[in-house]
Amino acid sequence: MKVYQTNEIRNIAIIGGNRVGKTTLAETIAFHGGVISRRGTVDDKNTISDYREIELDRQQSINSTVMYAQHNGIKINMIDAPGFDDFIGEVIGSLRVVDTAMMVINAQNGVDVGAEIQWRWTKKMNVPVVFVVNQLDHEKANFDETLRQLKHYFGNNVTPFQYPINAGVGFDSVVDILQNKLLKFPIGGGKPIVEEIPASEKDKVEEMHNALIEAAAENDEKLMDKYFEEGTLSEEEMMHGLKLGVISRGLFPVLCIAAKTDQGVVRLMDFIKGNCPAPNEVEGMKTKDGKVINCDPAASFVGYVFKTTIEQHLGEMAFIKVAAGEVAEAMDLYNPNSNNKERISQLLVCAGKNREKIEKAVAGDIVATIKLKGTQTSHTLVKSGDTIIEPTLYPEPKFRTAVRAKNSSDDEKLGAALNEIKKTDPTFLMEQSKELRQTIISGQGEQQLNLVKWMIEKLSKIDIEYYPPKIPYRETITKSAEASYRHKKQSGGAGQFGEVHMLIEAYYDGMPNQMKYPIRGTETYDLPWGGKLVYNNCIVGGAIDARFMPAILKGIMERIEEGPLTGSYARDIVVNIFDGKMHPVDSNELAFKLAGRQAFREAFKNAGPKILEPIYDVEVFVPSDRMGDVMTDLQGRRGVVMGMESEGEFQIIKAKVPLAEMNKYSTTLSSITSGRASYGMKFSEYQQVPADIQAEIIKKYEEENKEEE
Repeated sequence: MKVYQTNEIRNIAIIGGNRVGKTTLAETIAFHGGVISRRGTVDDKNTISDYREIELDRQQSINSTVMYAQHNGIKINMIDAPGFDDFIGEVIGSLRVVDTAMMVINAQNGVDVGAEIQWRWTKKMNVPVVFVVNQLDHEKANFDETLRQLKHYFGNNVTPFQYPINAGVGFDSVVDILQNKLLKFPIGGGKPIVEEIPASEKDKVEEMHNALIEAAAENDEKLMDKYFEEGTLSEEEMMHGLKLGVISRGLFPVLCIAAKTDQGVVRLMDFIKGNCPAPNEVEGMKTKDGKVINCDPAASFVGYVFKTTIEQHLGEMAFIKVAAGEVAEAMDLYNPNSNNKERISQLLVCAGKNREKIEKAVAGDIVATIKLKGTQTSHTLVKSGDTIIEPTLYPEPKFRTAVRAKNSSDDEKLGAALNEIKKTDPTFLMEQSKELRQTIISGQGEQQLNLVKWMIEKLSKIDIEYYPPKIPYRETITKSAEASYRHKKQSGGAGQFGEVHMLIEAYYDGMPNQMKYPIRGTETYDLPWGGKLVYNNCIVGGAIDARFMPAILKGIMERIEEGPLTGSYARDIVVNIFDGKMHPVDSNELAFKLAGRQAFREAFKNAGPKILEPIYDVEVFVPSDRMGDVMTDLQGRRGVVMGMESEGEFQIIKAKVPLAEMNKYSTTLSSITSGRASYGMKFSEYQQVPADIQAEIIKKYEEENKEEE
């Protein structure tokens, strides 16, 4: 393959809802781009995009797939992204490294929930969008209604560059407003036959063509001046103005295709070449300190790893966007994220399951390599220096579950399998929770985690089960209490003896330093799980030797790590050790550790103990007509609505909701809104659990402990 220069590269993400024809479109572009000699189909399970076993099994895209095509002197890098919201991380990762998003819309169904959700991400990431109306050959295709919906949901800057003459069965012609011609597609598809516009359409096309000229002029001050003076623009000026409009998201072109029958796809490829920006025509990638990396092939190499996969027979494969400079096989690089040196052993271009070795790639291109040692998704590779590209921000997890192997002998294998999945999916998180004594996995939705289960059971051959995750409660106290405990043990020879008297109090910021007992020494600890422990030595007269004070603290810390009420971490407590007794022979560190542990336990239970629960900030993006149902459901989950904002036809409901009430919320939300709502959640704070719920939690914990015993 030739080395394509920056201005000869177009980077496109093919996005949209589920089953709108994205994979079929990518397959057809690859066919015309010379990558494959025969088009596969999703039904026949032989496309180059959906080649993984899980995708063949489900007949849907799960992962984004990097592909390319060569067309009239340019290289089109495509990323075929999945449509379900559960796999939104694949879409976000793709949008991060492309210069245009091509959103495919099904002409039968119009704007679907996938399009709505992904549109919001293109807006957030400031990526230009081109709409491609597909399946115009279907009997239920309705272009006018689809266009109306596009304008309704995404604004009046949605502008048709084409419209079909005979949408439905027998579809074979579109009017190309940009070219001012009729394009007729031959039977079997391919390159269109260019004809003059029928007389019946001329007035309509002239009006729409003039609107395009006006739209082009609006994107450039010089063009606007000329348009006012002469009333028109040359074709070259119009194309320049329209491209500026696309880049600035001031214009969203609409084109027409039927990908399955290969109608309109060659013209779409021409449009990509002439109207979609090259990598050096948009803003470059930003570094962590806010600087912009210009997409300059003459600069020192900077590359961004946006995706990692594990491929059969190859192992780990890293996909790299060349942000600046050039990269070549056998080049030595440096990873400033991990402080590792890396060597490019092979440089590859990928078209799904097809891969080809190349010697070099320049700024703006997308390539892959293998056998990197310490480089992960969102890492930067450089030739020299310490530039770090800003990592991609993925949404917080929304669905969590506990997981375990059905056979405990598979625990180690399960951990390794989960770590492999974590490497390839930045939205999948796994934690071996010491606090909860569970392995907790989390992601964007129930479907994502069900597919994780499929992969572990089918590919790693480990039988697993999901079960409810525990809630990371916190325990604290609301008043002061005293307790004492004597640990005494005699079993021949030296015995054990230690007696500890303590007063515990609730800690709060700014509390006065006026204690019941005089303080001889204070130690303050910021606990790893939040909150504080203040440890005061109030011993007078040598009742307890100073060398035993650390042992008492150790016993208290052990009890704090497993709170008396639910076994959760305790926090925000002041412990005053004010008295005790020693034995000249039998006292030792173990005796005082056990005495301190038990005295703390007794004092805690008498100090008005309370359970705190994690509260999350939840934002629900919901259609206005479903807002009432969603708010009712949130209130039923003990949620407190904090406010609402409008965004077009949608409402953003902001609420604070206990984590304990969010189990399987994504499934419920999808059910009550027909899949049109989405949400995000982020930890906010700990709040006190209501008394009746606290009693239920303690009772459940006690029953579980009895069962374990």
